Amino acid sequence: MTTTSTPPRKRLFIRTWGCQMNVYDSARMADVLAPIGYAPAETPDGADMVILNTCHIREKATEKLFSELGRLREAKALKRAAGGEMVLAVAGCVAQAEGKEITARAPWVDIVLGPQTYHKLPEMVARASRAAGAVIECEFPAEDKFDHLPDAAAPQGVTAFLTVQEGCDKFCSFCVVPYTRGAEFSRPAAGVLAEARRLVASGAREVSLLGQNVNAYHGEGPDGRSWGLGRLLRALAEIPGLLRLRYTTSHPRDVDDDLVAAHRDLPQLMPFLHLPVQSGSDRVLAAMNRGHTAADFLRVVDRLREARPDLAFSSDFIAGHPGETAAEFEQTMALVRRVGFAQAYSFKYSSRPGTPAAGAPHQVPEAEKDARLQALQALLRDQQDAFNRSRVGMTFPVLFTGPGRHAGQVAGRTPWLQPLHLTGPLSLVGREAPVTVLAALPNSLSGLLAAGSGAHNVQPAEEPAPA
Repeated sequence: MTTTSTPPRKRLFIRTWGCQMNVYDSARMADVLAPIGYAPAETPDGADMVILNTCHIREKATEKLFSELGRLREAKALKRAAGGEMVLAVAGCVAQAEGKEITARAPWVDIVLGPQTYHKLPEMVARASRAAGAVIECEFPAEDKFDHLPDAAAPQGVTAFLTVQEGCDKFCSFCVVPYTRGAEFSRPAAGVLAEARRLVASGAREVSLLGQNVNAYHGEGPDGRSWGLGRLLRALAEIPGLLRLRYTTSHPRDVDDDLVAAHRDLPQLMPFLHLPVQSGSDRVLAAMNRGHTAADFLRVVDRLREARPDLAFSSDFIAGHPGETAAEFEQTMALVRRVGFAQAYSFKYSSRPGTPAAGAPHQVPEAEKDARLQALQALLRDQQDAFNRSRVGMTFPVLFTGPGRHAGQVAGRTPWLQPLHLTGPLSLVGREAPVTVLAALPNSLSGLLAAGSGAHNVQPAEEPAPA
């Protein structure tokens, strides 16, 4: 009698830095590698393959990468001493920007790949096993990578990400994205809808649409016409079992009438919008090449709030862009006070090699940038605290996503993306139920299931037919 045994699975560890799109990309890299035997590992220790998925937006991204590569050099040597091999790959935007510099400084790296080529990973792994040097794939290929990704994907959970648009044509003076992600590209709507149905079938109840300029979406619709983001959201809202929709990151220049109407018309579209403004000074906005003024931004905010009065905003800010004066920084503070943000991300200006602002005159001294950032963050923190406190006593639906930090707790998300926890059974996970907020804590809300809530459980949708 002959017996067959299942070959041992190879262990894959992916470390992800940066934005939600990188999180999505890392999940898809794991999906691409699964058919050739790679299963996720919790740590890089002893892994057969390690991928560092990098982000070029944050400060000192390259330094962090090479520090991590130094540690992994030792892990790779230990793996070899034990009779195995570790394939080491660098992916993402730093890989796209640095390319051959990575392998020159860290010759123990086997694969360097940009964000548009990860669908070729199985081929790259095979080539790396045969090559004497590193495999480098940092081109912008003509084919659409989404056409080559497997339909099968690991479940993401109750909340899921879905990339619908990549790249950027805006060329802000401080940003490397147009150089690392390429020109704007929108996925055909049929592919987006098919992936969304698969996500819902695997348990997702909230889907966040991702893009560098997600509201510049202009994908081909099933009717052959170009669809904007508003039209895409309306089609997604028709998927049974999909309770909530979000999208990020947006640009003020691309908020059109149909998108505003979608916020008015779609209960599935959550009342929370990340809309980066960067500065409140028109001169600084022009220097940033943002293509809008402070007044333009405020008009967009007012239009959206008129359409959806409970809409809350998040934003991005840069303190100390080259040439910014103290008076211009105060214009940013005035805009923050005028809008009132539920959440925001703020950074001091950090030079990115190859961007126009990197060589601009009148660089703001570090001490002044630090002082401005501290003042801005204090104001934004006060606004976030005030917004969280304003929810106390309110009752609204919460989508439960998993266990809380403490025994007996279950955690979820409010419509405004705030984490909330309460004492309750894990059977709530995957359900949306009305909750009354009891307290606003430093990083979350606590609540109580509303009396007689009758929390409803949304059953998984049937496996979708091909779009």
